[in-house]
Amino acid sequence: MLRGIYTSASGMILNQKLMDITANNVANSSTTGFKRDVAQVESFRNMLVYKIYDRPSSPDNRIGYMSLGADVSRIVSDFSQGLYIKTDEPLNIAIKGSGFFAVQAPGGQAAQQVFYTRAGVFTLNSQGELVTEDGFYVLGQNGRIVLGAGGKVKVDEQGNVFQDGRLVDRLRVVDFQDKSLLRKLGNNLFEADAQAQQIPFTGKILQGYLEGSNVNSVQEMVSMITVLRAYEANQKAFVIQDETLQKAVNEIAKK
Repeated sequence: MLRGIYTSASGMILNQKLMDITANNVANSSTTGFKRDVAQVESFRNMLVYKIYDRPSSPDNRIGYMSLGADVSRIVSDFSQGLYIKTDEPLNIAIKGSGFFAVQAPGGQAAQQVFYTRAGVFTLNSQGELVTEDGFYVLGQNGRIVLGAGGKVKVDEQGNVFQDGRLVDRLRVVDFQDKSLLRKLGNNLFEADAQAQQIPFTGKILQGYLEGSNVNSVQEMVSMITVLRAYEANQKAFVIQDETLQKAVNEIAKK
């Protein structure tokens, strides 16, 4: 009976985590370049159950296996492509295909650390450097990309950045062989594991476009309803087992 209570409780905890993940996806359904999170669920190790007092029906007196509940083993990102949004802004850049913009954190020792993003909402800072909305430096093949003020900026499909017809640099766009080694940090940034192997970028760069979120709001809302129903079912099972245990202690044990 107590094990059943623990199993129901683990189901409630699991569905609470799933609800948090789904709610975060819905909240970012309009965030540029956002990649939805998907939870991988695994069961706890099953327990082999034996008969104790009944006559044995098998040589080892086994009944079967008892489930001990489930939990979220890991959260992975869905890297499927989002819809393209045409903005005609020269510093709005989208990636068509698999790949990431390389960016660098501003200031301090973290300035040497490189992160990766699909969000191509870029602008210029006071020094004329190409940066993200959060101030991260957009990297080219030669480091930070510096553009002069007032010039016409053109970015071709290979990522070459021109200003007034002069080649400034080429966007550092990288891809990874195993994207499961990328860890989401927030603010649309990913950090690559030390074992993550980079592969050549084979996609195209689209200037004047942004990649929207790959979250399907309708699908996520359906998932929220499913998770809520599963939570309520575990909650009812928990209450029923608790009431049964209470009756066993207060009534049956007295006889």
